[in-house]
Amino acid sequence: MSKLGKFFKGGGSSKSRAAPNPQEALARLRETEEMLGKKQEYLESRIQREVALAKKHGTQNKRAALQALKRKKRFEKQLTQIDGTLSTIEFQREALENSHTNTEVLKNMGFAAKAMRAAHENMDLNKIDDLMQEITEQQDIAQEISEAFSQRVGLGDDFDEDELMAELEELEQEELNKKMTNIRLPNVPSSSLPAQPERRPSRPSPAHRSRAASSRRAEEEDDDFKQLAAWAT
Repeated sequence: MSKLGKFFKGGGSSKSRAAPNPQEALARLRETEEMLGKKQEYLESRIQREVALAKKHGTQNKRAALQALKRKKRFEKQLTQIDGTLSTIEFQREALENSHTNTEVLKNMGFAAKAMRAAHENMDLNKIDDLMQEITEQQDIAQEISEAFSQRVGLGDDFDEDELMAELEELEQEELNKKMTNIRLPNVPSSSLPAQPERRPSRPSPAHRSRAASSRRAEEEDDDFKQLAAWAT
């Protein structure tokens, strides 16, 4: 067994040690990511420094230039390993976050299921059906009562309209007769009216006598014309 396997086996052999909670594991993973990020920045700065040394020595000190390039290669290799480690840690952190979320969701759903079971514990479906049927019946009865109240109640209202109109006219005529009876006429005076003065016939004027004579002549001529017409026929 490799030393790495022995290390993990030895670290996890204690049964008395409790498993860490998700929050603690997530916190440690974030700390590891932060540490590796700082290590990346350091390696990138060292790589740039070694490149600058290699350029500085160049052909003047080939040995020093080669040593700088070798160190650069080692730093680049470590940087590549850190990149892979960060990818693995990031994947593990996301999986742990999803697991923690699923655990909390499942826990809350189980809590809600228990609450629903406790709420429905004293409920009987048959009783609910009976209750709903009773409510429906009572609503129907209330509707019938409302309709009965809203209907017009007949109390012998079927009368003959002609008889009613005739009776109304009689009442109006009686009322009119009463009003006529109550009207007071003026009293007739007991004394006789004064006699009118005797008019004397006025003598016709000359113009009036002339018109009368002309009228008589016209009547005589009309009579003569009628006689002549009768003789001609």
